[in-house]
Amino acid sequence: MALLVTIHDVTPALQPRVEKLWAMCARHGVVPGLLVIPDWHGVAPIEGDPAFLAWVRARAAEGAEIFLHGERHDEVGSPRGWRDAVRAFGRTNGEGEFLTLDYDAARARIDRGLARLRTAGLAPIGFVPPAWLARAATHEAVRRAGLAVSEDDGAVYVHARQRIIASPVLRWSARGAFRSWGSVTQARMRWRLQRAAPVMRIALHPGDLESAAVERSINDALAAWTRDRAPTRYADL
Repeated sequence: MALLVTIHDVTPALQPRVEKLWAMCARHGVVPGLLVIPDWHGVAPIEGDPAFLAWVRARAAEGAEIFLHGERHDEVGSPRGWRDAVRAFGRTNGEGEFLTLDYDAARARIDRGLARLRTAGLAPIGFVPPAWLARAATHEAVRRAGLAVSEDDGAVYVHARQRIIASPVLRWSARGAFRSWGSVTQARMRWRLQRAAPVMRIALHPGDLESAAVERSINDALAAWTRDRAPTRYADL
């Protein structure tokens, strides 16, 4: 059985928490994938922070798989229609960059993002849309861009093998006490209900560390899931 662990929102703007999540994973023998944002909210270009970029390169040299995670992550310039609002309800606070994009718009952002990461010395193997929100056309754009994998919150798209692998994803939200404790409860339920899933994903976000309860839950989940199965790389799919 496979266990895929990733750190989302890898950007200089959130560096201390990104590094703390990496250290948490390391304590459990996990080398997580890193979902890198080339220019978080248009104010934190990754190439503008050589020290952080060197840190990401060093983690890649240690075996971390690199993913493009949008171009800027937020939804600036992409107004939602009512159908988009329904799809995104309760799932993101205006951070679904690819939620409304058609093929051409998605492909343009993917191409620009890939170019920036490659120029920065990184070699992305896949793409994950912010908040896992995107239309089917985005996954087609990922495939045509030559990347091996993409994912949403229900499956991993292995474009290199033309397969879609159903996979639950364990994640948390620390936006307020209600969501924090709900996330902790969900983590416990997923351990009980989804231990038999052939491919399980754990997704960590810097914002998770805003809640001490969520931070403890992440540590507990990493300990439990890594006792149950060995961490896996996306390349192994």
